Amino acid sequence: MNRFDQNRRPLVIGIGGTTRAASSTERALAFALRGAEQAGARTRLFGGAFLHGLPHYAPESAHRTEQQLELIEAVRHADALIIATPGYHGGVSGLVKNALDTLEELRADERPYLDGRAVGCIVTAYGWQAAGSVLTSLRAIVHALRGWPTPFGAGINTLETRFDSADTCSDPKVVEQLATVGQQAAQFALAFRTHHEGLASAASAPVASPAGDEPRASHVLALAN
Repeated sequence: MNRFDQNRRPLVIGIGGTTRAASSTERALAFALRGAEQAGARTRLFGGAFLHGLPHYAPESAHRTEQQLELIEAVRHADALIIATPGYHGGVSGLVKNALDTLEELRADERPYLDGRAVGCIVTAYGWQAAGSVLTSLRAIVHALRGWPTPFGAGINTLETRFDSADTCSDPKVVEQLATVGQQAAQFALAFRTHHEGLASAASAPVASPAGDEPRASHVLALAN
């Protein structure tokens, strides 16, 4: 696997979990972040305990808590994200949705919301129907925030798959799927960065005049007269 130059390692932020410690959702997210690390990225996790401490986002209030500001600044400097949510009643959990609502504070940035960032999506649910429908909903939220969902998203049926510890999963195929989410997030982060750096270099490079376009001395004298 090709690895990133150590001076260009992208930052991948993980957001997800539940109010329950060591939830399947948070453990699945950790597997995906390890996949991003294997691809050469730096990672940072905002798990269930952190998300549970966030106040409800109130756009009419100018005050932001230290935790809100910490999340906002982390995402502001992120090159990619991975979002993991349980499927609650056919939708994204309130805990995760509140964290995403808090990113409204990025609306006036040079890169507003999640613009220019790849976003891996993970859903855990008690059944395949919920996993599929919530994954579609999460991708729609990412689109609304101007993010780029990675081609592969992971839907995990926790009736069939167990995460007995932070480092173990009962289904090797699920481990591979989660690693793919992380790897794609990291790889797309580098692709976006390389593209924008290329555009910036092209814009700042001097434009050479085509051969034969230099003004002749007679023309210069004519203009001077």
